[in-house]
Amino acid sequence: MTAPVPRSAQWLYRGVWRILVDCFRVPDHPPTLPVSDGGFYRSFQPSRRFLSYLKFNFWVIAAVIDLVIAVALGAVAIENEKLALLLAVVAIPLVLAVHLVAYVALHLRYDTMWYVITDRSLRARRGIWVIYEHTITFENVQNVYLRRGPLQHLFGISELVVETAGSSQGEAESPFASGNKLLVQGIEDAAEIREQIMSRVSQSRSAGLGDDQTTSPSSGFSPRQLAMLCEIRDEIKAL
Repeated sequence: MTAPVPRSAQWLYRGVWRILVDCFRVPDHPPTLPVSDGGFYRSFQPSRRFLSYLKFNFWVIAAVIDLVIAVALGAVAIENEKLALLLAVVAIPLVLAVHLVAYVALHLRYDTMWYVITDRSLRARRGIWVIYEHTITFENVQNVYLRRGPLQHLFGISELVVETAGSSQGEAESPFASGNKLLVQGIEDAAEIREQIMSRVSQSRSAGLGDDQTTSPSSGFSPRQLAMLCEIRDEIKAL
């Protein structure tokens, strides 16, 4: 139920996007994360339905504003037709300009949203002038759940909320991360992604992004941790 977008808006957006990529170095590719040879790597953007969802919200608000303007112009026309005509000449181009800007802004929001999942971490990125990146390691994840409102249900999309153990005091918030929560927005296969994350949370035994993920089947410690324990044991024996 979104209003048709004029070709001029599409042309304008392609030009703006090219300028942002070439001049302002806005990345047009997914963020990178360390991944071992043969390790799991998945990058994705929100569903195209999420873009339709954003447009629907805008056009509903725009329709209400346009109706208010039309009623106001009609009321003015009853008293002074010339004044109403003058106001319409100003209001109509302004409304069209707002629609074009909104079209560009919604597409920029969508095109700059990326998510990356590896064996050990999840990274989200979004932004144009200020680029936000938020990364969490699966060993710190405490809970992962789906969230979907009635309108999201209508468009067939969901939001995945990933909760971590905690956040540092005064940590800056981003458009998709607040406190100890990271949001994966506008996805159709939310249940599948949740299972991918939870399976890696249960397998995670590492302490950071760059450590070896291989674990000992008998002890559950990584080779690096076993080496440290052996060094401690040898030092104790020497004493």
